[in-house]
Amino acid sequence: MSHPTVSAQPTAAPIPLREVAPWAAFALLLALVVLYFVSSEQGAVSVFSGAGVHEFLHDGRHLLGFPCH
Repeated sequence: MSHPTVSAQPTAAPIPLREVAPWAAFALLLALVVLYFVSSEQGAVSVFSGAGVHEFLHDGRHLLGFPCH
């Protein structure tokens, strides 16, 4: 007598949007802060005076294609 084989397929549980939304908003805010510092800090709308932030992010600017001098 042969027994039928049962193969259980794993299914992914849905993630509620209420749990993802705060993390997505935080990631977006963090990305915008990083983009600001890499792209426009030490320019016309600089928050910090001096060249410390510019020099710290100098290579990152060129890596991402932002001109700085």
